[in-house]
Amino acid sequence: MNKLLIIDDDFAVQTSLSLMLRQEGFQVKTCSSPVLAMDVIEAFQPQLIILDLNFSIETSGDEGMKALKIIRHTFPNIAVILLTGWGTINLAVEGMKLGAKDFVTKPWQNEYIIQSINTILNLSQQKIQSPNRKKLDQQYQFEHIVGNDPKLLTILETIGRVAMTDAPVLITGESGTGKELIAEAIHQNSKRRHKPFVKVNLGGVSATLFESELFGHTRGAFTDAKSDRIGRFELANKGTIFLDEIGDLDLSSQVKLLRVLQDRTFEPLGSSKSKTVDVRVICATNRNLEEMVANNTFREDLFYRINLISVKLPALRERPEDIAALAIYFANNLKTIYERPNLSISPKAIQWLKTLPLPGNIRQLKNLVEKTILLTPKDELTIEDFQQNISINTSPSNKNTLPEVGTMTLDEMELLMIQRAMAFHQNKISKVARSLGITRFALYRRLEKFNIPFVEL
Repeated sequence: MNKLLIIDDDFAVQTSLSLMLRQEGFQVKTCSSPVLAMDVIEAFQPQLIILDLNFSIETSGDEGMKALKIIRHTFPNIAVILLTGWGTINLAVEGMKLGAKDFVTKPWQNEYIIQSINTILNLSQQKIQSPNRKKLDQQYQFEHIVGNDPKLLTILETIGRVAMTDAPVLITGESGTGKELIAEAIHQNSKRRHKPFVKVNLGGVSATLFESELFGHTRGAFTDAKSDRIGRFELANKGTIFLDEIGDLDLSSQVKLLRVLQDRTFEPLGSSKSKTVDVRVICATNRNLEEMVANNTFREDLFYRINLISVKLPALRERPEDIAALAIYFANNLKTIYERPNLSISPKAIQWLKTLPLPGNIRQLKNLVEKTILLTPKDELTIEDFQQNISINTSPSNKNTLPEVGTMTLDEMELLMIQRAMAFHQNKISKVARSLGITRFALYRRLEKFNIPFVEL
């Protein structure tokens, strides 16, 4: 829950603003003078401060400007909105130069001040990075990968280290977790970055077209081969080839792929001349290849050939804090595309999104945000707007079955059930606890244990 501090010597202003902002889902504290405020800021650690400019008979705004300078110097990461009943253009310009994010005059419009707060917080949340993430971004090009979760940062550190080698990488994880994005990041941080990056979805390539698609063919090689065709491996020469959904490949195609990975040579369909290729191979799948090897549906030698470096991407529900950053990232991109510059997501909606199980992971979240933006005419997206465009149980085939033994720990299952119940009951703690068969206090302990953010709606 975002924390706001109101610094104003007028009790009526404190009461009016705090009541309105609490109704919007913010945690609010008030303070009557800048001198007292410094201790409050230190203890409360707000994300945003609403600061009055005048605390005496004078209306010059000097007291507030001095306070703004001190706050910006001592707490540079806290956003400040200036508030005054004696506003002038010069005063506003001076405040913005000193680091204020907005300048609001009394009497204010509730809609405007809420919109301003949400916009400022959304932009600041997108920019917040952990020290470890900042360090990685200074070393590597990860600008299109959003998140600060420790699991994600460990993965980024791993792919950053191996990117400059030619080691084959296998990326695993549920559908929609960003496997293609990770593959592109490996290529962009490699010595092959200026050469082709060729993507092949093996799940969409039939066994009859496999050789033609990957190795090319000569004219007349089969009935419809009316001209020569260059295959994907040849197109990726000196660069990187990304073989997505490799777990969908049939056994006969696996044999053909293994040869080119071992010898770096292949023959176009219909030709007897071998061609040599120099490529970096990255593979991805949402299947359990070790289990497939045990069941003889995936070749063991191919598995070890592509699995020198293995990266498993966590599901989005395993890094709920990144859901907020991703939602804001998508909304900020889409508001430019759809020409809606004032678009924002309400704080309550941000907290609600964090509780969703999102079985479709990042892909589902992006789809939900874009669909909601397209179908919602107003600029601030609320919980109700998102609820109209999502079905919580999007995997009906799995909803009545337990996960396979070994795929989830008891803690992971407990976390998933709590997240689903929180989303289904819209954070109503009594209903969530009742549906899970535990007391409210037991639920609070588990929310704290799993660090699940919530706003009791």
